[in-house]
Amino acid sequence: MKAVVQRVLKASVEIDGAPIAAIDNGLVVLIGIGKGDQESDARYLAKKISELRMFEDKKGHIHYSIREIGGEIIVVSQFTLYGDCKKGRRPSFTSAESPQRAKALYRYFITSLIKTGVPVQEGGFQEMMKVALINDGPFTLLLESPAH
Repeated sequence: MKAVVQRVLKASVEIDGAPIAAIDNGLVVLIGIGKGDQESDARYLAKKISELRMFEDKKGHIHYSIREIGGEIIVVSQFTLYGDCKKGRRPSFTSAESPQRAKALYRYFITSLIKTGVPVQEGGFQEMMKVALINDGPFTLLLESPAH
């Protein structure tokens, strides 16, 4: 399982021009689910993301987690994180999990994040979305579960 975690001042998600999620001061998490990923991968990333120190204290030191600042998270399903661009010009997505299994793990990841005490909103699964954000920093991390 892979996640791109971005610290944001604000972010929103729209589907067909209708807003479905919006936050201020928090994280946008793009989550990709690969073949063979398990619930343990989702739990690992949820815990890691909720505890990562990505926010500054008054002295400008990166000292606080999303939970400690009372921020929110928007989770966006992103199978393209498993795009393989090694050959040719068209990415191959054969390493991405099937939509049915990926959706179950996506839901499990969101549930696991909520259990850490962080407010979570989400984008649509298998939907064309417009994701808007104001990156803070920018501060962006790429995380992978231990299986990868």
